[in-house]
Amino acid sequence: MPKALETILEIDLGALTHNFNYLKSKLQPETKFLAVVKAFAYGSDSVEVAKHFQTLDVDYFAVAYTKEGVALRDAGITTPILVLHPQSINFKTLIDRCLEPSLYSPHVLKEFIRVAELQSQTNYPVHIKFNTGLNRLGFWENDVDYIVSKLNLTNSIVVKSLFSHLAASEDADEKKFTKRQIDNFKTIAQEFESKIGYKPWLHICNTSGVINYPEAHLSMVRCGIGLYGFGNSAKEDQNLKPIASLKSIISQIHKIEPNETVGYNRAYTSKGYEKTATIPIGHADGINRIYGNEKGFVVINGKKASIIGNVCMDMIMVNITNIDCNEGDEVIIFDPKHKAADLAESAETISYEIITSVSQRVKRIFI
Repeated sequence: MPKALETILEIDLGALTHNFNYLKSKLQPETKFLAVVKAFAYGSDSVEVAKHFQTLDVDYFAVAYTKEGVALRDAGITTPILVLHPQSINFKTLIDRCLEPSLYSPHVLKEFIRVAELQSQTNYPVHIKFNTGLNRLGFWENDVDYIVSKLNLTNSIVVKSLFSHLAASEDADEKKFTKRQIDNFKTIAQEFESKIGYKPWLHICNTSGVINYPEAHLSMVRCGIGLYGFGNSAKEDQNLKPIASLKSIISQIHKIEPNETVGYNRAYTSKGYEKTATIPIGHADGINRIYGNEKGFVVINGKKASIIGNVCMDMIMVNITNIDCNEGDEVIIFDPKHKAADLAESAETISYEIITSVSQRVKRIFI
């Protein structure tokens, strides 16, 4: 791989294929695979990632918002797309672009039926979400009769799937809770099927659900973070390959004297004669201020360099006093060897946050 000459995000499509094949190998042949590509495909590039998955014959995509689905349609993606958190103001656009909504409350159900009827739709595919313990979005189990009563009054929509979301599938200490969620969902699905008269697809497993609860794979699984190289455990991380490497360069090196300050608000004071490197990446690029003041670090020539002072909008400064390096040398923020999870842990956050924070102004390179 060429060394970075500017701030770039390298996206390894081979690693993406590896992760897809690994997770798919956990499934029965008939179980469908939904790839979650919301939030710019977890901070990478939703269009290029979706195009790649489409060549791998993924069964479904999921995005958070209608706008994300429209961007995929505009790019030529034809695979079915589930919109996980649609807003009613976008329902006409959603239908126009052949996107499929998650309906999760009485208000959303009624409003989508109204719009679908106005658009003269027949059997438009929708997905009904039930809340089994995450307590974020979803109908309650005692809403089944209400949902069925609304469905029986219209032929504008048809239920393609029922689904729910596991709250702690990666946590071994929460197995009892997770299994209760799974059992509750299966009970809801049985009641729903008996009253609606047909069998929608069922899905509840995320990445950790796929790995830890094979009995709950059901009709389809929804994988997000695992596709991008994170297995939510040290053991599973060994089986996956992070697809993204965030790199930059040293713009300038400064030699500073004892008790000199660095950066805005003079947040860092040198402890002696020190060297600092300025790097062209900042909080506008996704390196949030929480990584400043020696919480976060980068890697230069194989050695960690602490971020000193406050993170600026377009730059960070790091301590290179004990690192042999020069202006123009490559800087690694994270890559498959220097894990995003380790950087995230240094600031008491999670890998999801740092990888999805990478700004769209950072140049993407595909390998």
